[in-house]
Amino acid sequence: MDADGRDFLNSPPAKTVRFGGCVAETLEKARHGDTNDYELLKHQLVDPEIKDAQLISWLQEFRSCVTQLTKDHEQLVYTILRVPWADRCQAVVDEYLAFLGNLVSAQTVFLCACLKMAVSLFTPKRVTIHEGGVDISDSDDEDEGETSRFLVPILQDNFPFVQKSSRTLECYVHNLLRVTVYLPSIRRDVLELVVGKLLKLDVSTSRAEMEDAEEHAQKEEVQEQLEEGLFDMDEDMSADRPARTSVMVHPVAERLDVLMVVLMAYIKDVCLLHVERTKELFKDLLSVFEKLILPTHASSHVQYILFYLCSFRLALAEAFLDYLWKILQNPSWPAVLRQTAAGYLGSFLARAKFVPVTLRACLDLLLSWIHRYIDSQDNGSRQVCCDISLHGPFYAACQAVFYTLIFRHRAILEANMKKGLEYLQGLNLERVVMCQLNPLKVCLPSVTTMFAAFTRKYQVVFCYTIIERNNRQVLPVVRSSAGGDGVSTNINPLDSFFPFDPYLLKRSGQLIEPLYQVWEEPSDTDVLPNKLDQQVVKEDEDDFLGGETPHTEGILGVTPSSFGSNICSVGSPPFSHQQQF
Repeated sequence: MDADGRDFLNSPPAKTVRFGGCVAETLEKARHGDTNDYELLKHQLVDPEIKDAQLISWLQEFRSCVTQLTKDHEQLVYTILRVPWADRCQAVVDEYLAFLGNLVSAQTVFLCACLKMAVSLFTPKRVTIHEGGVDISDSDDEDEGETSRFLVPILQDNFPFVQKSSRTLECYVHNLLRVTVYLPSIRRDVLELVVGKLLKLDVSTSRAEMEDAEEHAQKEEVQEQLEEGLFDMDEDMSADRPARTSVMVHPVAERLDVLMVVLMAYIKDVCLLHVERTKELFKDLLSVFEKLILPTHASSHVQYILFYLCSFRLALAEAFLDYLWKILQNPSWPAVLRQTAAGYLGSFLARAKFVPVTLRACLDLLLSWIHRYIDSQDNGSRQVCCDISLHGPFYAACQAVFYTLIFRHRAILEANMKKGLEYLQGLNLERVVMCQLNPLKVCLPSVTTMFAAFTRKYQVVFCYTIIERNNRQVLPVVRSSAGGDGVSTNINPLDSFFPFDPYLLKRSGQLIEPLYQVWEEPSDTDVLPNKLDQQVVKEDEDDFLGGETPHTEGILGVTPSSFGSNICSVGSPPFSHQQQF
């Protein structure tokens, strides 16, 4: 038939010449370079119209020359393993099983491939029926995929507005998470949806607003009790005071607290009952963290879902730290996200009680990278200046180390003072402090002060000469928000924040409290130098930072250095730097 008269779509495929030689001879010819019959044999083995009798004949021949089926013929063997044999007649099944037994006995190199093939048959084969122009499948997996594709957008569209009542939000999120138990394929999408809503609540209200609301309510409560004469002013006021309610005063904080309790309960149930599901949950939450939480500046509470999850397995905590470390030291990531990763590293190491003193391994990694960075800059060929735009990740890494040591130096020293001091001295912190990049000039003043205090006490490094010199130099300034000619010093040039600062939500905070390392005031009166103790460390505060970190504005999905720019996809970093650090 000529080309013009041929019905291409409805014509059956052209038949090829069927292999009819001896398998042993074909293998021998292929060994000498003649592969025509060899390729034809492989082609015929995958022919869906192959007859049972022909397949049995070939399997018998393969059994007789199984010693020749070495790794040189792995493509042929893999082709045989892909032959659909389990649903053929019993004679084919018996012959195929006999072939497999001979193969793995003679050629153990194929044992793994044979096992994988056998395990792949554990699930039923998908059956598709073409009826009325529609393919109907009995596959549960396909049904689940189709369900997921249609269900997730519906779940998103029907999510209540975050201004709805706490009870409404609680019920919806609880039921969303219940759905993931029956449809694990949508778990990551559901977690992304829930975390995104939580972040909107978290960044819409600052820590200061939450604290002010609680303080104002407490004052009103005391005033009411005074007016009602519930206790005598001559007695201890706290003795007869009723326990404070667990409800957050600020309405947004209350909704956030309720939802955090639901999400943490879900995490706890998964982690206590299923080891494998815990790993999968960690992977999903880490993906959500990378996409939503990491690029969100100054969120206060939502990041604690990773903190809480990591408390169930030390391996999870180590995996989280490793993930953050890889971001920090990878120049392909945007600098602002590398700085944020450093903040998470330092804050997690400092605050997580469940991270043992083997945190030394993390400190060793950080200090090793810092010293290599200094080596790359202090080469004597050029003057190195204190430039945050060029060296932001370096300064963030230094601050993470200083912050971690402020919280953890006691744990390092208490076990064995001599070995602990040898370890701290071996970190060569003096070189970091004295280098031309001058990290103490960039770090938060409170971090600098407390780091200088404890390193002086234990004679690890003396920082005050550098601090005094920095104070005499002109510091970066910003215009006063009050207008006019006034200026104020920028005490946070890195735009840094510590993600695991004290947790303010009451109910969910009960789950965090036993895992959390609070700030302990220095017991020695000589730790803080001169007048700095009154300026930096406030009484009755868990956090010595004293409000230096920017908790007043949370920006969802962006960081301060990316205002006005397009939000990048952190899953595939778009920037590439030539520097090696």
